[in-house]
Amino acid sequence: MKKLINDPALFVDEFLAGIVAAHNTSVRLVGDDRRVLVRADAPVAGHVGIVTGGGSGHLPLFLGYVGMGLCSGVAIGNVFSSPSAEQILRATRAVDGGAGVVYLYGNYGGDVLNFDIAAEMAAEEGIAIESVVVADDVASAPRAQAADRRGVAGMVLAYKVAGAAAERGDPLAAVASAARSLLESTRTMGVGLSPTILPALGKPTFELGDGEMEIGIGIHGERGVRRVALETADAIADELFDAVVEELALVAGDRVSVMVNGLGATPLEELYIVYRRIAERLASVDVRVQRADVGEFATSLEMAGASLTIARVDDASIELLEAPAASPFFRR
Repeated sequence: MKKLINDPALFVDEFLAGIVAAHNTSVRLVGDDRRVLVRADAPVAGHVGIVTGGGSGHLPLFLGYVGMGLCSGVAIGNVFSSPSAEQILRATRAVDGGAGVVYLYGNYGGDVLNFDIAAEMAAEEGIAIESVVVADDVASAPRAQAADRRGVAGMVLAYKVAGAAAERGDPLAAVASAARSLLESTRTMGVGLSPTILPALGKPTFELGDGEMEIGIGIHGERGVRRVALETADAIADELFDAVVEELALVAGDRVSVMVNGLGATPLEELYIVYRRIAERLASVDVRVQRADVGEFATSLEMAGASLTIARVDDASIELLEAPAASPFFRR
């Protein structure tokens, strides 16, 4: 294992300290355990707060989307581990401006459990909570069991619309509804080309043979739908595209937001090769790309690979997606 780390047990604490040291005018830590990060201006009086959270190892996911027009705060766990209910509650208290708080997070067992517990504790303190669970990964469960699907890069688009709605002063129910509405028409699928290495473990979390790839892999290295020989970029893009577009049932004239996301170790040039093919496929069925994002938005440490997220959009969601936003990792 070759990593720029000190003591693996201090991995999360030290990178969080580095984020705050580099961006201390934008974000601040709350609590002695250094696992809750909020906007420097939180709480914003009269505005809905948005709290997200999950395990470390996915930057910029979770931590990177705390800022103006995005999330208000985040509770972060150890690598690939949920934050505690107490940490989520601490983030909730820190961002509550009196208009309630939206919980926006991925569909993973530990996260669901701890956010539900935190919501109950917040309600007891008089803080109104709306929970939105992201489940956009089409490879993780069949359509009939869509509620069991994992939340992956589509979470970023949900942050964007919910954050914009909160920033303009929408009430709690409307902020949650904006996120849910977009997620209903958002689907993602990924491909893994190499494994990830947990700092505390020091070895790959799974194995891929030379010349193999995993279609439908999860952001923690969860098994996909099949393992096959490595294909060309266009063939991979086509497989991801076909799976996502079939679920969305796109038709000529639809407008979409497209995100090609790197999983941590894929060169940007390769991501643009994939996007080029996706753009060609969308044009061939007369679907208009309203917004395109290419880069690293939801990673898995040093895993090589990519995911494709497509969301059908309308005038209301376009306004929110294009609204200004600023965090140390994301700007619109």
